[in-house]
Amino acid sequence: MARNDSTAATPGANRLLVSDLAQDLSFLVARLRSQGSAAANTRLAPLGLKVRSYSVLSLACGDPAPTQRELAEFLWLDPSQIVALVDGLEGGGLVHRETDPSDRRSKLVVGTPRGRELCARARAAASAAEDDSLRALGAAERATLRALLARAAFGPED
Repeated sequence: MARNDSTAATPGANRLLVSDLAQDLSFLVARLRSQGSAAANTRLAPLGLKVRSYSVLSLACGDPAPTQRELAEFLWLDPSQIVALVDGLEGGGLVHRETDPSDRRSKLVVGTPRGRELCARARAAASAAEDDSLRALGAAERATLRALLARAAFGPED
């Protein structure tokens, strides 16, 4: 079956909504992630970004600036993938590497002025993609979902 860009199942696939898999939390999270990534990639494409490059740019434009190792750990990506993503963003003049003053062996990834401007536009695109993916949920439901996913992903707040 071809991928459907809609969150709703196709009429033929609706028969599968009664399956055990349709109630499996890991499957549901993976399906929503796939739908969200597809929507975000569509919205980010005109800006020359994809979800992964946007994620690195967003963190690089934040405070504090992350190290490459922190990016890999936080985004759950292999360090070689981070190097390639940072190289691409750096080649576009969106980020640059700086020596970490607290550990001269590490490099911070810092957004440039051009990168910060693009990041602001990309945040708006990512927000629109989130609206696309979560249109079936109201504002309170989205807030609850966000809080539950954050707690599951990062552990309880201390």
